[in-house]
Amino acid sequence: MAEYEATREMPAPSATVFEVASDVDLVNRWLPHGLHVRDGGEGVVEAAGDVVPGGGEHEGLFGASREQLRVEWGGRDHPEYAGWLQVADRADGASEVTVHISLLDEPEDGTAPERRAEVRSMLDESLERLAGEVARHA
Repeated sequence: MAEYEATREMPAPSATVFEVASDVDLVNRWLPHGLHVRDGGEGVVEAAGDVVPGGGEHEGLFGASREQLRVEWGGRDHPEYAGWLQVADRADGASEVTVHISLLDEPEDGTAPERRAEVRSMLDESLERLAGEVARHA
């Protein structure tokens, strides 16, 4: 299983960051380019795009815990994919976000360096876009 993680400071308090990150109607503004998500009902999302395995539209699970400032997701029809986003307070009044994804169908040691760099770049880009979206809502 290959796992990826990235962390970034956010320009707002944790509650604001969580509100933006957990809003399914806003996620397409900060998710990686090539991934599109729409609300599929209670705790379900529909995902499609270039980065979705197998092409077409796939059903996923999406949950958010305000008490834990945490968002979790995974593929319902592709259970080898899961991830989470955690918001944490900082002493200076800002916050930071860590995003983590697990790709159970990719070997940890056998994943090509180019692929690892591609996934890390997508995470970093997403966090940068999330910071921009948070700044607009702060």
